[in-house]
Amino acid sequence: MEHLAAALDGPRARGAFVLQVVMAAPWSVRVLDEAPLSVVALVAGSAWVTTGSGSVPMAPGDVLLVRGTEEYVLADSPGAAPRAVVGAGQSCAAADGRDLAPWTRGVRTWGNDPAGPDRLVVGTFRSRGEVGRVLLATLPGAVVVPRPDPDLLALLAREVQREAAGQAGVLDRLLDLLLVAALRALPAAAGAGPAGTVTDPAVRAVLDLVHADPARAWTVALLARRAGLSRSALTRRFTAAVGVPPTTWLTHARLALGADLLLADPRRTLASVAREVGYATPFSFSAAFTRRYGASPSAYRARRPGGAGPP
Repeated sequence: MEHLAAALDGPRARGAFVLQVVMAAPWSVRVLDEAPLSVVALVAGSAWVTTGSGSVPMAPGDVLLVRGTEEYVLADSPGAAPRAVVGAGQSCAAADGRDLAPWTRGVRTWGNDPAGPDRLVVGTFRSRGEVGRVLLATLPGAVVVPRPDPDLLALLAREVQREAAGQAGVLDRLLDLLLVAALRALPAAAGAGPAGTVTDPAVRAVLDLVHADPARAWTVALLARRAGLSRSALTRRFTAAVGVPPTTWLTHARLALGADLLLADPRRTLASVAREVGYATPFSFSAAFTRRYGASPSAYRARRPGGAGPP
């Protein structure tokens, strides 16, 4: 999974939404915030997460990763009717529309009982650029990762309760680290999607080769040779594992990395970004980027403040 963790080397959390949720049964929260990526960790007690794929229990130390528009329900038991709904921008209301202002227990604490036994830490990345389009493209919609790093989670749980200068930056970095820990443990997580859990060693080798050196003039023949396969065998196995042929994936991966680099440093020139992702000229990169995303690199970069951009 090093090719996924490497995608976090550029953009990262900047002022992420981080808080602790403290609950006592019965409780159930339906989440419709459509954040690019949410990291939900169970610190103590128990919880169930329900998505379109079914219900899965969470144990203390487990981390839930939820990507994009995936709707999910966190509750004390499977099938519990939602008592609260979290919408866009982390807005919150009772399922019947009542105000839930009493559930706010300070700057970074929320829940129905400040002494409740079920405690979670929720971290939400506010824009796609903070996570990285390469990473988002490879993650499943929602997956529970069993206990990726209990010590790191304990540190995050303590820090989220502190009020100190620069605390937002501390929480950003801890959230980044918890995400990387979950990514490293992701191959063993039940229910992860095919792009996030490639088990074919030859295909994994190809993914790592390209992510390690995206600027190289990779061809299917060269990748196949490095993987010890024929071109036809690599194409067949790669398509089965990832869902698209290697040529299509290579183009998409390079352009996604280019999109991340454009946001990571606004001072970088288009020419330097083009070279780093394997395009000979900024013109060829710009043309491919525009075909892929429907916006030029400069137009995409101009949308940075709100995190908006090509879907």
